[in-house]
Amino acid sequence: QMFLRLTGCFTLACIFQMDTTPESYLDLFPLEAIVYLTPDSENVLEDIDPNKVYVLGGLVDESIHKQLTLRRARQQSLQTARLPIREYMVKAPNARNYHSETLAINQVFDVLSTYYETRSWPAALRAGVSSGKGYMLPEAVEQ
Repeated sequence: QMFLRLTGCFTLACIFQMDTTPESYLDLFPLEAIVYLTPDSENVLEDIDPNKVYVLGGLVDESIHKQLTLRRARQQSLQTARLPIREYMVKAPNARNYHSETLAINQVFDVLSTYYETRSWPAALRAGVSSGKGYMLPEAVEQ
């Protein structure tokens, strides 16, 4: 397991310290402090709480395993949340009619770090959700 700990702030410009440990996050943090981020959660992440530990529930895999990260979080009795993509973005028309809220770990990190820095979900989602996901901000639709 690898844990990324921020020193001082939550922006890409900060210096990051990475700790590796064979221990699970379940052993390192109280369960009530852990929020497992998964696109399948019913709970919307409205703000970042500095007293919480956010687990980026990613799979290093090309295929999407629907509900897998949500099931894992529930088995571990963890709180879950999803990024507010549906709340701030709209489905973009595309030839394949493809729309996915499943992001790569680096995209989720970009969204979280931008949100923490700007306190703006539209700015954060613009930074992390690529057009290939089939979503866009409403003002981009009007253009």
